[in-house]
Parts: sequence; structure tokens; C-alpha cells
Amino acid sequence: MSNVVLKEAFEVEFKHGAFYTGGKVQWSVDGQHIFCQKYGTISVLSVNKGVVISSLGESNNNEEEDTINTFTASDDDLNIITHHKSGLFKLWNWQDNKLIKLWKSIHKTPVVCISYSTERNVMASGGSDGTIRLWNLQHHTCTHNLKGAQGVISVLVFHPNTEKELLFAAGDDIKIHGWNITSGEEEITLSGHYSKVTSLSFIEDKDYLVSSGRDRVLILWDISSGTSLRIVPVYEEIEDAFIIPKIISLSVPFYTEEKNTIYVAAAGKEGIVKVWEMRTGRKVYVQQNSITSVEEHQGAKKEAPKPSITHLLYDKTTNNFAVVTVDHNIIIYTLNTFENVKQFVGYSDEILDIAYLGSNDSHVAIATNSCDIKLYNIATMNCELLCKHTDIVLSLATTSSNSYLLISSAKDNSVCVWLMDKETNKMSCIASASRHTAPIGSVAISRSSKFFTSVSQDSCLMLWNLPNNIEFTDGYSLNPNHTTLAHQKDINSVTISPNDKLIATGSQDKTAKLWSADDLQLLGVFHGHRRGVWCVRFSPIDQVLMTTSADCTIKLWSLTELHCLKTFEGHESSVLKAEFLSRGTQIISASGDGLLKLWNIKTSECACTLEQHESRVWALAVNKTEKNIISGGSDSLLIIWKDVTEERKLKAAKEMEQLALEEQRLANLIKANKLNSALHLALKLERPFQVLKIIESILKEDSCDIQQTIHELKPLYKEQLLKSAILWNANGKNCQVAQVVIHALMMEMEYLQSQTKLSATLESVIPYTERHYIRMTKLLQNLHLFTYTLNRMKRHIYKSEMDVQ
Repeated sequence: MSNVVLKEAFEVEFKHGAFYTGGKVQWSVDGQHIFCQKYGTISVLSVNKGVVISSLGESNNNEEEDTINTFTASDDDLNIITHHKSGLFKLWNWQDNKLIKLWKSIHKTPVVCISYSTERNVMASGGSDGTIRLWNLQHHTCTHNLKGAQGVISVLVFHPNTEKELLFAAGDDIKIHGWNITSGEEEITLSGHYSKVTSLSFIEDKDYLVSSGRDRVLILWDISSGTSLRIVPVYEEIEDAFIIPKIISLSVPFYTEEKNTIYVAAAGKEGIVKVWEMRTGRKVYVQQNSITSVEEHQGAKKEAPKPSITHLLYDKTTNNFAVVTVDHNIIIYTLNTFENVKQFVGYSDEILDIAYLGSNDSHVAIATNSCDIKLYNIATMNCELLCKHTDIVLSLATTSSNSYLLISSAKDNSVCVWLMDKETNKMSCIASASRHTAPIGSVAISRSSKFFTSVSQDSCLMLWNLPNNIEFTDGYSLNPNHTTLAHQKDINSVTISPNDKLIATGSQDKTAKLWSADDLQLLGVFHGHRRGVWCVRFSPIDQVLMTTSADCTIKLWSLTELHCLKTFEGHESSVLKAEFLSRGTQIISASGDGLLKLWNIKTSECACTLEQHESRVWALAVNKTEKNIISGGSDSLLIIWKDVTEERKLKAAKEMEQLALEEQRLANLIKANKLNSALHLALKLERPFQVLKIIESILKEDSCDIQQTIHELKPLYKEQLLKSAILWNANGKNCQVAQVVIHALMMEMEYLQSQTKLSATLESVIPYTERHYIRMTKLLQNLHLFTYTLNRMKRHIYKSEMDVQ
């Protein structure tokens, strides 16, 4: 134990939060950035780096926040216009993160759509009451109030050909209206949809328009005649669609040599991108590798979330398209081959569990309020969605003997076995089973990778065997070897001892229990917590079990005597998770108030408290080297903590070494009578007593030289000297020197006026100065009285001597 280095400090190395919380998403013209709506801000996501490079607006995450209703980006990649809850339009230069202009919207209801034509320098805004307004962006004035549409405006777009001078919109009246933006008169009305119109796309070289809707059809329109050329039934509610350019369509998998083909990619409720040829009405391509496909979720319960696509964005610069799902995920595919290029998770909701994976813990798997597991590459934070469960994933488990193996459990009553490819780092589900009758709250894998355990809200504990040689085969059958009714209430946690012989469970019935890993025989019950037990963990070296509870305590139990060894108190909320550190000599714990605490087991003291989370911390994981800790909770934040104990010790040692050298140099300067240099160094080292001695020496040599010496000091040193003088002024013995220094600094009036904080500190000098003034005044009065008495006595003495003579 003597060679164990205890951890003393952690700091945030990486923090990952939400950058998209629903609403509009737009791709920049250059294809390098994606603009995402997040409460009261617009996040600018770098596609190449996978990180948010800037945020427009202020986000306070409270009720007073001026949330954004909608936004749009200009087609020259310079500006973004947002509309806010306060009724204001704001024009931003997103590259410089600068607010250029803001003005009132005039709309009486929230603005739900904005369209921006840079060439025309015109903006259109559509409200939820059917009103559409045209704005001159040079003067930021409303020029037209367009009438004709009804209800909430769902689509608002300018005709891409500037010569047309047309603006199209659709509302709750399910008609597509077209206005002349110069005259403000409605010129075109297209009727054909029977439900909400969701998108409008234009064919550049022809006067054609393709519209999609929730009435499960795509319609090809001839704008010049105002008639529909083709109505294509697609048999699903379409949320978004785009026309594939002719040049691009030559290289796509569904290309044919037919002339005048019009390919449209559409997606919606089914979560699959499909390509339709509008002339013939044929479905020419169906995406096979959709991560949001509902085909994998056919066995889901009715209340299980059904994935679907809310936005379909196309970028002609990179020839990629992005799929935005209802789970706030952004998945980018290449149009040529429909291969997955990148995945971004915009919003994770509550983070329920975390597990390290891969070689040297290169990846981290995260379970959130979703049926998909999010697999992050820690180096790049690129994400891969693992789809197999049909309801919210609750627990994840890995083992040190096989860092490529992952077990997951979910609310769908199932467990899944995942395996990572060592070369490609791709995860595959190789086995799954549903044997519990309620959601499975926790799973654990043995260190030998030969078996794993699961506990559920059905109060049962199950023991499962794993194959000796796990390979990428989908033929493994999972069946529990042993099952037992473990507790009277929901079981929150399960863990396996380092030697694979014992299993421990913690339950809402306020108890933890010890089981044999061979046949699930009950070996002991741990009583003592006043509320439910949230987490159980075996010590890596001792015969000790750790439990955390909703009674705000952590307890250590003897496995042989089954009694409590220690209780750690300090959390003010439920302790939800805990792990052993430093070979079992320390504990890191997470609680419901968002705090993480590091405990020293020997002293039972809290070494440090980590404050970054804003709410409950459900998940906690430690990597193999214990250099990093990762935490996540209900605030949607994923935080990686770095152990900085060694760095701080080295830094402190270097500072002490440097301090010793500086103090030796100071002593040498004083001895050599180089008082000015010594004064600079003493002020730098913040040594008030030595500064006092140096000032006294300067005054002894030449009292007039003190003003010049102080004048030559740097502003920082003048500030330090003033603080020292204020400190001396509190002592009557040193008040004379202090008053001389303060007077000299007061002569530097220009310096003091620029330092408002220092001017304020002078107020603390006044009480002591007044006291010294009163004392000196009394002293002078006494001296004058003494002098007067002495002089009077001299006259009488002189007179007496004369009389004697």
C-alpha cells in the first residue's frame, strides 16, 4: 500500500453538451458548417472537426431566456437572421459572432418561417397566424403584407431564379401560394395536397416545382400553368425532400439513361431515405443502411419511441446529404454511394450509464434516454449509433479482460451482447435475449468474460453464460443458467467480485445481498441503509463491499463478518454511483445534487469536490489507468475529468524551487546595498516586511529619493506597494514610513485615477490615519506644554540665581 499514489485533484479535460435541441437545421453553402437551433442560441457546428466552434446569442437555460423561434442563413455564408420570443429579429455575422442589427417583427404571433434572398436583399417572414411580411434589409422596413395563406405557415421559400420575383408559401389551408414580391399580389395558387405541405424544391433549368406533404404524396408542378404534372404516392408521411441535380444523378446507384428524369429524395415517418423518379412515379432506390430504420423496431411496445426523419438537407458542394432525426441526431451520407460519412449527436437528454471500450479505452459507450447506444471515439468525439434495442437503454457493462466486449440492457426487457472489430472499431450485436419480465436496470460482466449477470424491476437476478471464443457470429443463443427472486423491490445495481466467485446486488428494499456466482445461493444480507441502495461495488484488493444509498451515505461492509466497517457522510443528496480508485484506497462518488466527491478511505475524509454538473449524476466510469474519469447525468453533460495530482505536485515543487532562488537573490541584493533592485524583487515576491526594511534603508540614505524610486515602479508594483503600506499603517511603529509611502503614491494621481480599485482601497487607510493624526496631535500638544513649562521653570531658576548673587 505504501507505493500507492493517492489522487488529490481532478480538473475538466473535456465537456460535451447539447448543440441541437430540435427545430430548424441548415447547412452552410460551403458545406463545412451546420447551423443548429438550441434554445436561445444558434450552434455553429464544424462538420470536419465535429465540434461547436461558436454559438450565436445567450443561453441561460431559464424561463427568462429569449428563446429563438426560427432562423435562416444567407446564401453567401455571411449572415444569419433569427426571430426571438421577444418579437425581435436579429441579424448576425456568424463568422465573427457579432450582432449587426435588431428590429421589431411587427408580427402579432410568433414567426415560424424565415426566408432570406441575398441577391434581392429581401427577407420574408411567416407567422403562426398566416401573415407573411416582406422586408427590405437595407432599411430593415416592412414593404408588403402578403395575404392569402391561412393558419401556421409551414413552408416559405423564394424562387431561386431572381428574374421570377416570386415567393412561395404554404399554410394550414394546404394550398401553395405564390406572390410577386414587387407588387405584393398573389399570382399562383397550387391546390393538390390534402394535408400539411412540408417542403418545396425547384428545378433550376425548368419552371417546375416538387412539393411533399404529410398526405403521403409527392407532386410535380408546372409553375407557369399552375397545374400538377404528376402525383406520386409514396405511402408514408414525408417530412422533407430535395431534388437531386442532373449532374449528380449521373453517378448515383439508380442512374438510368432515360431522358428528362427528375429524381427526388424524400424521407419521413419510416426513417428511410427513398428516391423517386417523378416523371414515371417509380421508386428507384431505397436506403439499405439507415440507422433510423423502423424495421429493427417492429417488436417495440406501443409507448416505445419510433424513429423518424424531421429534416433532409442536401449540400451540392460536397455532394452529401444530412438526415436529422427526432432524437436530435445528425447523420451525414454521401449521395453517390449512400455510405455513412459522419454522425453527430445533438442532444443526449439524460445520460444513464457510461462504459469505456476499445484498445487503451479509445472509445466510450453512452446510454441515454434513447433506444440507441452512442459510441464515441474519445480522440475525435465522432459518434456511432448502435441500434438494436427497442426501448430506452438503461445499463452498460464491460470487462478488463476483453475491452472489445459490451453488454447492454434496456426497458424492452432484453440484454444485448456487442463486439467491437479491432481494426475498424465498428460495433456489432452478436447476441440478444429477453428473459426478464420487466426493464433490466443493471448488468455486470465477470473479469474472465465467461458469464454476466442481470437484475431487473421484476426483482429477479439472472446468471448468463458467454461462449469461450466470442466471434462476429449472429448465431449465439443466450439463456440464463440460474434465476432467483433476489429482492422484494426493484433491484438497482449488480456487480461481480474480482475473483468471479461472488455477486452483490442492491435494491430499493434498503438492503444489499451477497450471492454465490456458481449457483446464486444467498450468502448474506447487509442491513443498515435507511433508504434504497443505488450502487454496489467490490473492493479490488480487500474483502470489502461498498454500497451507496439514497440516505446520502456510502458504506463499506466486511464480506466475512457482514457488518459495516465505515460510513462516509458528506453528500447532501442521494449517492447514485461510486467507484474504487488507487487500488481500493480511495472512492469517487456521484450524487443527485450534481457533485462528485473524492474520499480517502483511511482517513474517511473528502479529498476534493468536483462541481461542474447542474443536476443528478447517474453515470460514472474510470479508465484502466485511472488518469481519467468520465461522468454524465440528467443535465445532458458528458464530462471527462483528468487527474492533475502529479502535475500540481510538480508545479508546486518548481514554484518552491524558484521561490528559494528568488529569496536568495533578494538577500544578496540587500547585502550588496542595491536597494532599488531589491525593492522590485521584494514587491514581486509579495514580502511586506522586507519591503518595509528596504524603504527604511532608502529613507535613511536620502529621504528625497523615495519619490523618484516609487515613480519608476511598474503599475503592478505600485499596487503591491500600496497594499503593503496599508498593512504597515495598521501598526503605530511603522506608521511614519507608511504615511511617507502613501503620500508619495498620492503624488502619482494620474496612476491612481486609472486604477479605480486601488482608489477604493485607500478608504481603508482613513481610520488608521485619523488615529495616528490624533495621537501625533496629542503628542505635539504635550511637547508644546512640556516646552512651555520648561521655559517658565528656566526663568524662575535664573531669577533665583541672580537673587543669590
